[in-house]
Amino acid sequence: MNIIELHSLKKHFTSQKAVDDISFHIRQGSIFGLLGPNGAGKTTLLRMITGIFFPDSGHIQFNGRAFHPQDDIINIGYMPEERGLYKKMKIGEQVIYLARLKGMNKADAIEAAKKWFVKLEMESWWNKKVEDLSKGMSQKLQFVTTVMHNPKLIILDEPFSGLDPVNANMIKEEIFNLSKSGATIIFSTHRMEQVEEICNQIVLVNKGKKVLDGEVNQIKQDFKENIYKLGAVTLAEQLMTPLFEVVKHQPDNLLLKLQPNVTTNELLQYFIQQKVSIQSFNEVLPSLNDIFIKLVEEDHSATRKFQA
Repeated sequence: MNIIELHSLKKHFTSQKAVDDISFHIRQGSIFGLLGPNGAGKTTLLRMITGIFFPDSGHIQFNGRAFHPQDDIINIGYMPEERGLYKKMKIGEQVIYLARLKGMNKADAIEAAKKWFVKLEMESWWNKKVEDLSKGMSQKLQFVTTVMHNPKLIILDEPFSGLDPVNANMIKEEIFNLSKSGATIIFSTHRMEQVEEICNQIVLVNKGKKVLDGEVNQIKQDFKENIYKLGAVTLAEQLMTPLFEVVKHQPDNLLLKLQPNVTTNELLQYFIQQKVSIQSFNEVLPSLNDIFIKLVEEDHSATRKFQA
């Protein structure tokens, strides 16, 4: 089941097309990556999904029916990249206040807050003020205020910003736990390695348009370039064969690109005949960062050609 579906969304600001006819869907319980360079339209999309902006055209379905922001916002947790906390307010009071705005009663809010404060090692923060916190500490607090009312849809915009590796790993584990418990996560970031590690589904937007969407594993398969890495005890400097092109040569491993119609069996047979002692052999799939750069650069090139 899809928890959210976007159908032909458009949003213009004066002469700028922030979102230009974008459609995609997000499966319930998935961790979904929303990717794109600065100015691609990601924040505008998130603000339409949360009801902050209304689309100029197109529509959104939430949980199988038309999205009604006033009714559905209680089932959404949104952690924006910008800080949305009251600096002078005590942290405990602020967490309870924000939870009650999301429909929790005071007793349940206190219980949930204490549970999350223990989980994220924040017990001593209750009577501090936000202005006393570091950027990373504020990020952990904002995460708690986003998720403590158990929303069905959780939107995290650059959630690891300002976090050290230990706290980033702590938040990452909680993201996995929330997904396992049935919550759907929209994860927006510029950090491709984080997306690759966390997300199972992505959409890439550029200049307000959707460039790519789908399952992470399938996308990597679709963009693979027949490149393999072979590890060996020793490798000759010169390898003359029409079977492959050497991409990178190191003393103990070789990165190579097979020619079309050459099988891996033929490749391995060649090295056996060369009396190479093979230690490892695996296909090298492109990273999401490689795919991201390739598609964005192709989009820029197409735009320049059109303008010329």
